[in-house]
Amino acid sequence: MAPRANWKGFLKVGELSCAVALYTAASQSERIAFHTLNRKTGNRVHRQFVDGETGKPVERDDQVKGYEVAQGEYVTFEPDEVASVVPESDKTLAIEQFIACHDIDDVYFDRPYYLAPSDPVAAHAFNLVRDAMKKKQVAALARTVLFRRVRTVLIRAHDTGLIATTLNFDYEVRSSDEAFEGLPKRKIAGEMLDLARHIIDTKRGEFDPVKFDDRYESALAEMVKAKLAGKPLPKPKAVKSTKVVDLMEALRQSAAGGKAAKKPAAAKKPASAKKATPQRKAS
Repeated sequence: MAPRANWKGFLKVGELSCAVALYTAASQSERIAFHTLNRKTGNRVHRQFVDGETGKPVERDDQVKGYEVAQGEYVTFEPDEVASVVPESDKTLAIEQFIACHDIDDVYFDRPYYLAPSDPVAAHAFNLVRDAMKKKQVAALARTVLFRRVRTVLIRAHDTGLIATTLNFDYEVRSSDEAFEGLPKRKIAGEMLDLARHIIDTKRGEFDPVKFDDRYESALAEMVKAKLAGKPLPKPKAVKSTKVVDLMEALRQSAAGGKAAKKPAAAKKPASAKKATPQRKAS
C-alpha cells in the first residue's frame, strides 16, 4: 500500500516548480500502546474536561482558549479569533536560499519528512533540482505553511529523493551557556589524553540503526506475549552496579578492554648507586 502523504503542494525554485508530497520519515505508531480500561467492566475509558473548581464536566461549546496573565487570571479568545491568525497556505514550498550542508547546527532539527514528486509529470523537474543539489553539495532553505504554522524547512538530497526537515525556531532552541556554565576550560594532556584517543580508535565504527534496539519496547513485547500465553511474566535482569574509580584508572581499564591494566614496573636502581649529597655553595 502506498504511503499517505502528510502534505501536498509545489516545490518552487525561482520560476521552476513541480508538484511534490511530504511523507512521514520517522513515526512512533509501531510502538506498543496501551488503552486505559475500567478495571470492573473491562471497557475503555475516555477523557473529559471538567471545571477546575466545581469538578463539573464542561461541554465543548462552553470551552474557550485562555492566556494566563497573572495567577488565576486569563484573557480569553473565541475559536474564530484564534483561527483568524492562522496563516493562509498557498501550498508552495518556496526555496529561498542554498547553503552548505553543514551550515546548520542539528540542534535546530525538528522532524524529518521524505519529499518526493506527487505525479509522474513532476518527476523530471524534481530530479533536476535533486541532482543539481547533489552536484553542488548544498542544502536548501524553504518556507511554507505546515500544520497551521509558517515553517522553515531544510531540504537535502537523499538517495533518489529529498529529505525535508522542519527546523525549530530560534526562540525554541535554548542557549547552551546555562547548561555548560562552570565547566573547566583547562586542557587535558599527557597519558590521560593518549588513553582517551586510544579508546576512541579501538571503538571507531559506522552507524547502523539496526544494532540499537529499543530494550523497553522489547520488554513490553515479551510481557504481552507472556500474558497472552498465560505464562509468568519475565523478571527484569538485575542491573550491575559500577564501582567508582579514579579517572586515570577508568581510562586504563577501558583501554585494556575492561580488565585491570597493569601499571608499568618501576625501574630498579643499580646496587652501587648512592644517594647524591647536595653540595654546599661557596660562601
